[in-house]
Amino acid sequence: MTANRPDELAQERVDFRFKGLPPAADGLTVAELADRRLNLFTDGFTTPVLALSAERLEHNLALMEAYSARHGLAFAPHGKTSMAPRLFHRQIEHGAWGITLAVPHQVRVARQFGIDRIFLANELVDAAALRWLASELDAHDDFRFVCYVDSVRGVELMQAALTEAGATRPVDVVVELGAGEGARTGARTEAECAAVADAVAGAPALRLVGVAGYEGEVPDADGDGVRAWLRRLVALTADFDKAGRFAGLDEIVLSAGGSAWFDAVADVFAEVPELSVPVLKLLRSGAYVSHDDGHYRHLTPFNRVPEEGALHPAFRLWAQVVSRPAPDQAFTNAGKRDAAYDLDLPEVQVVRDARGGAVREATGISVTGLSDQHGWLRLGPDADVEVGDWLGMGLSHPCTSFDKWQLIPVVEEDGTVVEYVRTFF
Repeated sequence: MTANRPDELAQERVDFRFKGLPPAADGLTVAELADRRLNLFTDGFTTPVLALSAERLEHNLALMEAYSARHGLAFAPHGKTSMAPRLFHRQIEHGAWGITLAVPHQVRVARQFGIDRIFLANELVDAAALRWLASELDAHDDFRFVCYVDSVRGVELMQAALTEAGATRPVDVVVELGAGEGARTGARTEAECAAVADAVAGAPALRLVGVAGYEGEVPDADGDGVRAWLRRLVALTADFDKAGRFAGLDEIVLSAGGSAWFDAVADVFAEVPELSVPVLKLLRSGAYVSHDDGHYRHLTPFNRVPEEGALHPAFRLWAQVVSRPAPDQAFTNAGKRDAAYDLDLPEVQVVRDARGGAVREATGISVTGLSDQHGWLRLGPDADVEVGDWLGMGLSHPCTSFDKWQLIPVVEEDGTVVEYVRTFF
């Protein structure tokens, strides 16, 4: 494999594939376009256009770096949130151990851009993907890969595929403890986890390196319930260690942590007893990188523990008012193709006046629905908006915001575009 570094993305040519960018930019490389330091509002960008705040992005990266270090946690942020190699590398520059991913395609993207440590938060049973993984591990001694196993059947499929592929390096796996009945993946009981671990012990193509799970799936999650499940995860790790399941390892992997309960993970992982070898306490929160103005704004652990700091929503979607057919109704040109809508609708925050460019707080304007390419607005009697105005909107759920944009301007507070983030979904 020839690893393409993120800087090589800067040599990609800008053209019609990348929505929102100035038509006059066609033919420039991304680097040349960034060097021009265009203004998002006055230099030809077309609506709708998604912007990522340069200042808020840097703040969020630094905040989670400091948080992880303060709590003795390694950090492998979930890259499926952004699928942006440049952001992967910026996260690693800010102290991340590696990157968490969910499916084989995402692993291939990360490897193509030089990510050497990957945690796959899924059981990998696809024979074609396992053949590729075997060749990648065998060819690159510095590549560290860890994935879930949660079933004896899964272990059998992995062993068969890796054996057929002629793998020489075993694949590191962690047994996934499910978060409870009705939760997502994971073995439901400690006894089932032990059976999976026994199967791994009998599979020479695999190596058991730890235990993991996702606390966000705890049914009716609250602080007590999440911490109780995390203590089960820690106890399972200790029991496996006492039984000699980790003999020969230099470290044991213990991993959890989405973007809603990482404070609970920090609390409980601080209670891990001394085991036979050091424990890599691996946190996997990913949505922090851009944060949001909806779902995670209300769930972030920093709301519960404000002295730890605060994440800042970094996305703003700019759309234009293209119709006002009634006094209480208007439409923008941004819809489901442009905005996250799986959890909360966009939130109108500011209006940029089409006549003079002045920006004012949005009052009396709310998004009530999204069509494929229109946003439905309800206007109150105090709404000050007309056709041609730009609306700046906050978005919910970054996991379904990045995937709609292939090249995202990173914008300073005054509107200057300083770089562009390429995504691969």
